[in-house]
Amino acid sequence: MKIALLGYGKMGKVIEKIALERGHEIVLKKDSQDSFDGLNNADVAIDFSIPDAAVQNITTCLENNTPIVSGTTGWLHDYHKMVNLCKEKNGAFIYGSNFSLGVNLFFELNDYLAKMMAKFSQYDVSMEEIHHTQKLDKPSGTAISLANAIINHTSKNSWSIENPTTDDVFIDVKRIDAVPGTHSVFYHSVVDTIEIKHIAHNREGFAIGAVIAAEWIVGKKGVFTMKDVLNLK
Repeated sequence: MKIALLGYGKMGKVIEKIALERGHEIVLKKDSQDSFDGLNNADVAIDFSIPDAAVQNITTCLENNTPIVSGTTGWLHDYHKMVNLCKEKNGAFIYGSNFSLGVNLFFELNDYLAKMMAKFSQYDVSMEEIHHTQKLDKPSGTAISLANAIINHTSKNSWSIENPTTDDVFIDVKRIDAVPGTHSVFYHSVVDTIEIKHIAHNREGFAIGAVIAAEWIVGKKGVFTMKDVLNLK
């Protein structure tokens, strides 16, 4: 399989390593100043760029009939535009706030726990998200996905990273050197606390999941998520 890497930072380099180990070929390594030369030779593109570049990267792939897997966060105000473009072009698109197998299982656990806790009003829910200091967006896309699942199943109406009201899921955002990603969900009452947590030890889990998603999407048409890739629906 021939892969275009859109974004060749730390994650892009780890994805390259994993892809080569799995027998694939990298035909484009694009950072912010490079062109898309080579995209037409790719079977699939993997986008781990920056928020300001993601929409252009996804748009260019869909307009060139190249399946695109995007793990860039911080641009989701344009997500529905990309979904509509994918449908218009009869393309193939996966967005994931986190491609790690463990995190996607954690999403399922969080969803189940939120449904269960909704009936117990004595517990208040909050979250903590920790990442390395180079991460540009906050809270993380993973934290937003977790918070939205909680909002869908509880009386909470929104999330907040500062000055939360009683209707908000408070996300305590921390930036600490060399932390790949830690996400925690807490249900506090006056007598106890229930906590679930996912700790990433390195970037390889994200990279493996992204490459698996790229392998999966080739030959398909539509808008998908990691639930489809991992058959978690």
